[in-house]
Amino acid sequence: MTVADPKLLSRLARIEGQVRGVSRMVEEERYCIDVLNQIEAIKAALTKVEAVVLKGHAAHCVAHAIKNGDASDQKQKFDELVELFSRYGK
Repeated sequence: MTVADPKLLSRLARIEGQVRGVSRMVEEERYCIDVLNQIEAIKAALTKVEAVVLKGHAAHCVAHAIKNGDASDQKQKFDELVELFSRYGK
């Protein structure tokens, strides 16, 4: 799945709708636990989107860097992944 994939864009649109829904819930002073449950659902959905984008990056961008044999490009892609994973660890 590429970043511009319609399925990915559809997921993001659903997440956008969920965020608007949480905003309405806050405006309506809905029960805090209900709001928190919706926030957790949004976070889970974003985690899935993140995984799809990362998988696409590995399948396309990183694979291309490996295939083209450009050591500088390979190092850059590797460094990007190391930086990304180090942020996840925090």
